Amino acid sequence: MVRVLVVDDHPVIRAGLRALLGAAEDLLIVGEAGDGAAAVSMARELAPDVVLLDLLMPGVDGMDATLQLTRCMPSARVLVLTNHGSDDTVRGALQAGAAGLLAKTSTPREIVTSVRSVASGASVLSYAVMQRLMSRPTSPPRIPRMTELAGKVESFGEGEVKVLALVGAGMSNKEISEALHLSVTSVKTYVSRVLRKLGFDNRTQAAILAYELGLSADCPEARPAVAGLVATDES
Repeated sequence: MVRVLVVDDHPVIRAGLRALLGAAEDLLIVGEAGDGAAAVSMARELAPDVVLLDLLMPGVDGMDATLQLTRCMPSARVLVLTNHGSDDTVRGALQAGAAGLLAKTSTPREIVTSVRSVASGASVLSYAVMQRLMSRPTSPPRIPRMTELAGKVESFGEGEVKVLALVGAGMSNKEISEALHLSVTSVKTYVSRVLRKLGFDNRTQAAILAYELGLSADCPEARPAVAGLVATDES
């Protein structure tokens, strides 16, 4: 049973999410909160597996709440549900440790499936959120960082590149182990090594990088076109 804490400052939205998730036999709503501060306090008390969190809230917003939750409750996976956050705020939530991001326009099935996915250890980015993040022009300060990360991936071994590509596809460790015919323990080792080499705190950041580098889950052995990427960034 996946324990879920629902956090949104609009009572009607909380009621809708509670009804939607509560109808699933494997999901249990353990509580609901109307702001980030209450979410952190309730998470400490209720120990949810997943915190479904609105990004824009009064007081302690979703980004700050995500940062606090990932620090004080590392076992709780934060799934952000948003509609109007700026690109910087969305990226900030990912950097703060959110396991996934969904648009509020997501279908009920997508929301339920995403809660299950992040609970199992996968990273989730809805297509709408991914398109929005990727459509933003790359600003000059990010160029050196992206070039550096692309160079690091270019130096990865074949197994590390494959695992990074599948993390980018949002697969859990179990799904990656089945796809690559490895043990779950081996996959965990690969993922930890990839995150360490990239200097990332969580696999969602790695998923975004895999997308930006053009790594494909259908052909994970393909190397990113680092030279082309660098040229594009520097143009």
